[in-house]
Amino acid sequence: MARRFSVLLLLWLPLSACGKGAASADGPASQSPAPGMSGTIPFNAHLLVDQFGYRPGDPKVAVIRNPQTGYDSASKFEPGSSYQVRRTDDGGIAFSGSPRAWHGGAVEASSGDNGWWFDFSSLTTPGSYFVYDVQKGVRSATFQIDPLVYQKVLRSAVRMYFYQRSGFAKQRPYAEACWADEPAYIGPAQDIEAHDITDRDNATKVRNLSGGWFDAGDTNKYVTFAAQAVHQLLTAFQQNPAAFTDDFNVPESGNGVPDLLDEVRWEINWLKRMQNPDGSAALKVGEIVYASAAPPSSDHNKRFYIPTCSSATIAVAGMFAHASHVFAGIGALSGDAADLRARAVAAWNNYQHLGSKQTHCDTGVIHSAVADWSEDDQNTAAVVAAIYLFAVTGEPTYDDYIKAHFRELKPYHDIGWSRYKPEQGDALLFYTTLPSANAATRSTILADKLNDMRAGNQIYRFNPDDDLYRAFLHDPQYHWGSNMPRAGYGNTNMDALVYGLDATHAADYQARALEILHYFHGVNPFAMVYLSNMYSSGATRSANEIYHTWYWHGTKWSDALTSECGPAPGYVPGGPNVTAVRDGVPSSLVPPAGQPPQKSYRDWNMAYPESSWTVTEPAIYYQSAYVKLLSKFVQ
Repeated sequence: MARRFSVLLLLWLPLSACGKGAASADGPASQSPAPGMSGTIPFNAHLLVDQFGYRPGDPKVAVIRNPQTGYDSASKFEPGSSYQVRRTDDGGIAFSGSPRAWHGGAVEASSGDNGWWFDFSSLTTPGSYFVYDVQKGVRSATFQIDPLVYQKVLRSAVRMYFYQRSGFAKQRPYAEACWADEPAYIGPAQDIEAHDITDRDNATKVRNLSGGWFDAGDTNKYVTFAAQAVHQLLTAFQQNPAAFTDDFNVPESGNGVPDLLDEVRWEINWLKRMQNPDGSAALKVGEIVYASAAPPSSDHNKRFYIPTCSSATIAVAGMFAHASHVFAGIGALSGDAADLRARAVAAWNNYQHLGSKQTHCDTGVIHSAVADWSEDDQNTAAVVAAIYLFAVTGEPTYDDYIKAHFRELKPYHDIGWSRYKPEQGDALLFYTTLPSANAATRSTILADKLNDMRAGNQIYRFNPDDDLYRAFLHDPQYHWGSNMPRAGYGNTNMDALVYGLDATHAADYQARALEILHYFHGVNPFAMVYLSNMYSSGATRSANEIYHTWYWHGTKWSDALTSECGPAPGYVPGGPNVTAVRDGVPSSLVPPAGQPPQKSYRDWNMAYPESSWTVTEPAIYYQSAYVKLLSKFVQ
């Protein structure tokens, strides 16, 4: 449902259940109890830090916010002149200084706030801390300084895919008791007996299409929508394999395969079922009714699939080839690698021999999103497939195709290289690492990426004047699913370090990416971690509700603070959406309606007519963009 592209102003009372926190009058999201000495000092949501923390050598700047416009404009705050960083256990002072006004006290239009920065970057001693306003007697969220501060967060973010597995039991010890469930969609006429939507009563077309991931807040499965997530997760592993260990507490943990690849393999195995013997692929699996699935195993509706579609065929060609390349380097997956290479070639050949591309396979009868790609999108996906096929076969045919068509990819038609369709920008840069890549094409791609970095488009390198919250995003990008391009801004900056581009300014590119990560972790107008139910991982304030049919309104999974369990940890919601009203949210619902872009968010999970999916729904591709960014800072 995410492609049909709350903070509630209440005081929540804490409950004694999974991930519960304490109530607060400081803003729209409640918070968890503070440890040690910090528990005796009031938390104030105007003092913002990364709620998980900082690596010792990284910049560390707290943001102090003073709302001027928007739903919270009456909640003014002016800091005292003396600020401290204190230890949470005994309240001891670790650092002292004074905040300085951002941009001479100017109001930032995208947030409607002005504010101050308090820089404590010189504090590098590992420990647990909070920022303290001496005159006001209030504190920030608590945070850690630790070289491994993001390890646990990455684990939760990757485990989102485990909870999204279809046809697989979520049982202890791999699932906490709150989120245990039986395998979903393995009943009669469901995924193990899926029917062709174009020939519903033909028993010869019934197929076992079980497995894979639920795409988003709905439990349908889409081949085309899987492409970004699969490619990004594989690229994340390629660029920092050490971040992804074999102990993320999934059923495959300890099998000698990094758990991230176990998750990708779960999706890949479903994609293999979607492929036909001639190399083509089915497009989509899902239902023809809108149904709640709380928990998913309770949904017994029939499931259908859309048969062969060229969009799906070229999508699996790229995903199979990329997975083959990565899996070949893992001994236990070498057999998979050979099979996937053959499947990728078969899909490529089928696609290339089609007389015309299919662009209207999906009529929308299977809910909820239409999964077709335009002919242009299919052609660009073919370039991505050719790059990975060239990597695994070395066949010059694929290189010739790349040379002829690489300028058709998204980086050549947008600023920022990889903020949208990031798998395309990643594939181009990956091509430059191949020993047999065409030298002229390699040089052109690297030069064009460098030119994009130097174009002055406010995407690259940290600029203190761009954003009070230190994570500038252009206003038009505060749309449905804005957290995806936000993570993309970070990832495209990290390209500079991965590929050794403009090494003179490497620290500025890394700082830009880090500040985007801090925004996700609480340095934003809501003082809220844009991940669900992360209290057990150290968050003081976290997203409490997400639009998801499992974690449905009124169930024990609805709210991390007021229901028995809340949603499972680690889901990335769509993010602030300044077009929420146009997308179906009532104009009377404030926020997100009528707000500056950064405040166009609400922490809630309601169906039509409130249409919260336009703001808080997670998706496997929002998640992959964040996982890729976070993994760059996990050692």
